[in-house]
Amino acid sequence: MIATEHKATIKGGEFLIKETAASQVFIPEEFSEEQQMIAATCREFLEREIWPRLDEIDHAKSPELIASLMDKAGELGLLGTSVPEEFGGFGMNFNTSMLVTEVTGAGHSFSVALSAHTGIGTLPIVYYGNEEQKAKYLPKLASGEWKAAYCLTEPDSGSDANSGKTRARLSEDGKYYTLNGQKMWITNGGFADLFIVFAKVDDGSGQADKNLSAFLVEKDFGGITMNEPEHKMGIKGSDTRQIFFNDCQVPAENLLSTRGNGFKIAVNILNVGRIKLGVAAVGGAKKVITNAIQYANERQQFGTLISSFGAIKHKLAEMAVKVYACETACYRAGQNIDDLIESLKTNGMSDADAKLKALEQFAIECAMMKVHGSEVLDYVVDEGVQVYGGMGYSADAPMDRAYRDARINRIFEGTNEINRMLTVDMILKRTMKGELDLMGPAMAVVKEIMSIPDFSTEEEEVMFAAEKKVLRNLKKAVLMVAGAAVQKFMMKLSEEQEILMNLADMVIETYVAESVLLRVEKLANAQGDAALQKDLALTYLHEAVEKVNNAGRAAITSFAEGDELRVMLMGLKRFTKIEPLNLKETRRRIADAMIAENKYIF
Repeated sequence: MIATEHKATIKGGEFLIKETAASQVFIPEEFSEEQQMIAATCREFLEREIWPRLDEIDHAKSPELIASLMDKAGELGLLGTSVPEEFGGFGMNFNTSMLVTEVTGAGHSFSVALSAHTGIGTLPIVYYGNEEQKAKYLPKLASGEWKAAYCLTEPDSGSDANSGKTRARLSEDGKYYTLNGQKMWITNGGFADLFIVFAKVDDGSGQADKNLSAFLVEKDFGGITMNEPEHKMGIKGSDTRQIFFNDCQVPAENLLSTRGNGFKIAVNILNVGRIKLGVAAVGGAKKVITNAIQYANERQQFGTLISSFGAIKHKLAEMAVKVYACETACYRAGQNIDDLIESLKTNGMSDADAKLKALEQFAIECAMMKVHGSEVLDYVVDEGVQVYGGMGYSADAPMDRAYRDARINRIFEGTNEINRMLTVDMILKRTMKGELDLMGPAMAVVKEIMSIPDFSTEEEEVMFAAEKKVLRNLKKAVLMVAGAAVQKFMMKLSEEQEILMNLADMVIETYVAESVLLRVEKLANAQGDAALQKDLALTYLHEAVEKVNNAGRAAITSFAEGDELRVMLMGLKRFTKIEPLNLKETRRRIADAMIAENKYIF
């Protein structure tokens, strides 16, 4: 058994300035037998109920099919993974719920319905509901007797969610709120029994609260109408509607949390959705890779299987490298969240408050994993189409659906552009508040690039010593560029969105590269032989170095001039050096191993 030191020893974003020991990260190889059985149950459900019916799900004329499949998932307990046991759920820890999300992430439209119900549809009540609300609604949601939908987005408020125009007016006797407004892109809208609705309370004089409030709205309250399902590019089987609230009367006791706290609820619930979207993308990508390998092992051209071609091996290996790294980073962050939850509970905090605090602490990592996972999946499905060639473009082959369904993930849970900017914004705000000590390390980097370079080649006799030096340098590159950008623009840096996105790419690649090295180090120390996993980690690291260099150069040339430009480019070159490696051979070894097994194997 591989042992993890489960300690809440690091803050969100602190990986930039603090080295993490391999013994302190969680790796997927550590999932227990019980957790593996849960994953197997999810996989069997997809194999039995979902994959044979994908066409039927996509072309269903009503939401009844998805609703019935949700009922079956409820019977297996898949809807209650994060619901406390006292309310009919399983009360799983965060990384176990992540594992369920990963496996079911290969379920196309069904996985969207499932995630919307178990995540944004249920968790607001788990985290913010009072005891009466939890007792009334959570058992029904955990069993699947009731389905949930989350109503935040409006025609004129997407990323700017707090600008919503839906209004709630409290009656004179204080017994109920009257809701009026329109919501759009509401997943599960056509069959939901309960809606989590965000609105601003209007005091009757036309003046509305600055911030949103959240309400638990039952379908049977009346005053709720909806359009026909939206016709979408992908996830066609996911029931997506516009919902209208016309004098919908909601009992005052169905206000969730406190008045004006809805925006905070929305933000914190999105943190969960973001990291879980990242890990769901991993599950979807693994299925695509397996399909691509199996096709390559069947398709012949020029008298030989295309799986023997170097160009195809390159594609299969690249797909695997990105997925393996993304999976690693997702579960590393998930364990950080779990560890902090347990630490806070040990110190007397309630379960719900501990979960909220932990998710807020690692909101940076949640945003990063959303971006990385969704873009890895997009890369994988695109290359999957290419491996299939002409058949990849056929609606009769699996890549058509995978390609179309993947695209929404870069928009869901906040666009990737928004999440990139949030990543940097959160890091800088925590630095300004003194919660992250980036200023000292950043100043040290400035001194270093003005000094004589260290040409020493001696390395400690430990695994990945040279590679860890590369990682330390990547972090220095981030600190150098971020520090200079802050100094240049000060409070106006938020207006320089291109630079913020460059910085985010540098941060994301550094985090993921470090995560995958730590995973393989831990695995090798425990098992002795992890040659293929080393190939995966080193290939990813080399690619990350190149991406950090490119993003850093783009940022630096956006604001630096003259001597400052030359010095910073010199520093960037110094901080993005890595010894050459024959990546063709690492990729071939990775691909050959999967081709031999006829599936994704890591």
